[in-house]
Amino acid sequence: MFRYFPTNYVWNLSVDLAIEMGAKMGEIEEMCAPLQEAAKAPDAAGTQAFRETWSRMADKLCSLADEDESRGRMISAGDKYVRAATYFLTAERLQAHGAPGRLALYQRFLEVFNKGIDLAKENCERVEIPYEGKHLSALYVRAEGVDGPAPILVQVNGLDSTKEMKYGVGLPRWLAKRGVSSLIVDQPGTGEALRLQGLHARYDTEHWASKVVDWLETRADVDPKRIGMEGVSLGGYYCPRAVAFEPRFACGVVWGANHDWRDVQKKRMAKEGDFPVPHYWNHVRWVWGAKDMDEFMAIAENVHLDGVLDRIKVPFLVTHGEKDSQIPLHWAQRTYDQLINSPKRELKIFTEREGGVQHSSFDNSANAGAYIADWVAETLGGRTA
Repeated sequence: MFRYFPTNYVWNLSVDLAIEMGAKMGEIEEMCAPLQEAAKAPDAAGTQAFRETWSRMADKLCSLADEDESRGRMISAGDKYVRAATYFLTAERLQAHGAPGRLALYQRFLEVFNKGIDLAKENCERVEIPYEGKHLSALYVRAEGVDGPAPILVQVNGLDSTKEMKYGVGLPRWLAKRGVSSLIVDQPGTGEALRLQGLHARYDTEHWASKVVDWLETRADVDPKRIGMEGVSLGGYYCPRAVAFEPRFACGVVWGANHDWRDVQKKRMAKEGDFPVPHYWNHVRWVWGAKDMDEFMAIAENVHLDGVLDRIKVPFLVTHGEKDSQIPLHWAQRTYDQLINSPKRELKIFTEREGGVQHSSFDNSANAGAYIADWVAETLGGRTA
């Protein structure tokens, strides 16, 4: 794990995620060098300083992209806008729920990201899936070199990630090269669903996952018999739950097992394990729509996979980092052990040899992501060569 700030795990996590999404080291240095003291400050003051330096870099990149646009250099402009979006999102993710200007910063991020994708002509399309009179926003990435309906992997966020983060890390691109499409969804409790639609997380994830499958079945470019699902971090709970209760999924993958999130909350109350974001308890209450801690802890009691996984009768891959400091390794073994009816279950622990040992491999996603992409391609009928 790259530790720019020796005493601040949450900020290091954010920097490492930004690097995985394409941040440049010279820009990282320019943004982070002024923040050494702020990294030791309380959340509110520290995250405001973080926001200022990262937003300033993003604004500078947008200015440079504007210059590229004026000269007709659209690919260069698009690349800069997408990188600027990464910096805006990284700054937004660290702010407290309700922090002044947070929503405007998120909307600015979306605007810049979408403009960058469009100008660079990336293989990425924003789509909307009808849901309870509103919609779930998603990014659709098409399989390369496939004639006719293609297999597809639905990818869902964790507690605090977004569809753009998952797109930037690279799994959709790696899958496309292997002949598998991707649908990266801001499900309830994350991204646009939470910030713009007011849709909170729910433990019965099959409720929204089934609507996603319904939508995919209407597309001529999707093979309805080859729809898989993957979840990262808290998605390590969301995904298995959805696959267990939605039989149309053809396989499942967790990138970081999260078998018993209720236990994780109890441990965090006892100050065990690392937090993924500042203002943690305010953040989780926002995600789950809980008015206070008692209501949140009552909700969390439902967020576990015991008594669920024997319903899964399709191939399933469980992955976990050997040195995950957020979710203990034994929960990955628990998930694997309970997949008793999966015809093809596999437990893959990422070690120092291949990298990706931290939570959901944020320290080095390339080798871990390639392993997942290969497994999905082999399982859904894509290609690995």
